[in-house]
Amino acid sequence: MQSIQTHPKYKHLEASLLDSVNHFSTRGTTVTKGDRNIIKSVVIAGETLNIKSFKTPGTLNSFVYKYVRPSKAKRSFEYALKLTECKILTPFPVAYIEQTSTSGLKESYYISKHVNYDFDFRELIHNPQFPDRDLILRLFTRFTYQLHENNINFLDHSPGNTLIVKTENDYDFYLIDLNRMRFETMTFSKRMHNFRRLWLSKTMVKIMANEYAKLYNKSYTETHELMLKHSRAFQLKVDSKKLRRSGRKIKFKS
Repeated sequence: MQSIQTHPKYKHLEASLLDSVNHFSTRGTTVTKGDRNIIKSVVIAGETLNIKSFKTPGTLNSFVYKYVRPSKAKRSFEYALKLTECKILTPFPVAYIEQTSTSGLKESYYISKHVNYDFDFRELIHNPQFPDRDLILRLFTRFTYQLHENNINFLDHSPGNTLIVKTENDYDFYLIDLNRMRFETMTFSKRMHNFRRLWLSKTMVKIMANEYAKLYNKSYTETHELMLKHSRAFQLKVDSKKLRRSGRKIKFKS
């Protein structure tokens, strides 16, 4: 059985959306292809849309995603709606489609508007001389603060999940890969913990802690210490196994 949930603005495109999904393997332009998910770009009624095909779940998760908790596609769509209500940018949610049987979920797709972005957050990590780096980091910190003020804990707040668009006078930030979020009161500790996956250097922590401290009315010292603590702990955790094998010492980026 196939079902579709469409944003009211795109209700008139339902037939075309279903047709694109039903011919997903042979149509569209591949944007990304990973082990788990594939994203393709298609043009429908003059609009460029991205279709994200999620990996077919195993037997247990297939049952879970039909009868126990929402699928990744449904969560992506509903969380995008929540973000837009909070005036937080994300590629506009168009629809999600699920194919199920009595045993559970088989295939699922999330469809959103395509965003022509200039770079993602990773560029700021790899290039310390990136133009406007200090400004962009401060604006990104304000963007993250907006998430926290709306009680949004974006669990995949990592470098590849923020697209950045240079506007005439500023920069806009778009969240992607939305299926892992919690909507909860964001304490100071949770806020600082939420920065940990961004792979921040010491310099980046200094800049972002300075900006967040002003926004949250907290001392720079306390903000910096906790943000650095969580960033360092995450990087050490990720690197420890590889570094132990190589025999090199762990070094936190400056």
